[in-house]
Amino acid sequence: MKSVHDPRHKKRQETIKELFALGFADQNVSDLTHTIAGLIPKLDEEIKNSAPTWPIEKINRIDLAILRHATYEMLHTETPPKVVIDEAIELAKEFGGENSPSFINGVLGNILTRKSKGDENKNE
Repeated sequence: MKSVHDPRHKKRQETIKELFALGFADQNVSDLTHTIAGLIPKLDEEIKNSAPTWPIEKINRIDLAILRHATYEMLHTETPPKVVIDEAIELAKEFGGENSPSFINGVLGNILTRKSKGDENKNE
């Protein structure tokens, strides 16, 4: 079982906090958060396509920060998708509401499915 003291987990926690804070005011943020913030329109489009019944403006702000971070990791890093989803669920349990973990799991599962189908189409 992973530790809450894992440096990768701690870095994800800090990035989620910074992404959340960006929704309220300009902040001095880490390079990673700055990179993710620059991709928000593309990340939000991916989230919208994977949660069509939830408009972005209706998603809980902390859930949205977690989804943006996880979507970035899934699409722009080599981190295994199952690790990304597991971490996002853990962060949702820490920071989100009662339904956050299942909501985030569903959205990220849809993103993974869409990504896998896109990867299959590239190989054909």
